[in-house]
Amino acid sequence: KVAQTDSTVLVLGESGTGKELVARALHRLSGRKGKLVPVNCGAIPEEILESELFGHEKGAFTGATSSRVGRFQLADGGTIFLDEIGEMSPKLQVKLLRVLQEKIVEPVGSTRSIPVNVRVVAATNKDLKKEVEAGRFREDLYYRLQVVPVELPPLRERGSDVTVLAQYFLERECRSLNVPAKTFGAGTLSALSAFQWPGNIRELENLVQRIAILSEGSEIQPSDLPEYISGSPQTCQIIEATSEIPDEGLNFNELVNRFESHLITLALDKTNWNKKAAARLLHLNRTTLVEKIKKKGLEQAGMASLCDDEEARPTFV
Repeated sequence: KVAQTDSTVLVLGESGTGKELVARALHRLSGRKGKLVPVNCGAIPEEILESELFGHEKGAFTGATSSRVGRFQLADGGTIFLDEIGEMSPKLQVKLLRVLQEKIVEPVGSTRSIPVNVRVVAATNKDLKKEVEAGRFREDLYYRLQVVPVELPPLRERGSDVTVLAQYFLERECRSLNVPAKTFGAGTLSALSAFQWPGNIRELENLVQRIAILSEGSEIQPSDLPEYISGSPQTCQIIEATSEIPDEGLNFNELVNRFESHLITLALDKTNWNKKAAARLLHLNRTTLVEKIKKKGLEQAGMASLCDDEEARPTFV
């Protein structure tokens, strides 16, 4: 329904959630005859981005030895996808607002106004309302962009989507590599579903691509996955030690908190309270570990507070 209109769409979501896939789907279903032209507003310096979007005339600036058509003109009759719109400078926000309002572009160094028929799909991983409140994003542009907002939840909140996407990516990669079809074993799909996917769809897609190339056999096993997803043998043993939940139930938060404190203490004791080394053992960022130690009051358990954490605690003979 939305695809078949010319309404501006604002796609919201974390990095890697598939915002460009949404833009491509909207364009494909729109019936527009022109191109889909993607532009990453956060990856191009401001002085270059203005020329990229709106074009420039010969001599408009140093190095402009010839005229150039901008992305809006290239997308005439089609769709322009403005990714990371929240990174756009205030100056360019003004020019973009004019395009949305008047359907014209003005190349850099020109006084000509060129009409364009372009559907705009923008995307951001920022909270643009907060950016407006902070004065970093124009309120009028915000409302022009979010005629139809589309929010993409992170992959960790999309349940069965993980297995569906993994199967899709695997089938696609096998065709691309021209190798026999492969499938995921049940245990492998369970491990993929349980993982949090901080990098979202992009991380899953890259992993499946690597698995399709490196795995042997027609069925992909948990052992084909990286340990941080499948769980190391040590981690599996720890988890399996709690084999059942008693009839009276468990205090989940208390149990997790105690277990976390226990693991941190074990790592600190093993490294003689060297926090940097303990963080490596636990696969944690050092800052995160220090915050957890302070929050749990674990400094009191040893002499770490008296020592530089880059050095081991002194040994007394």
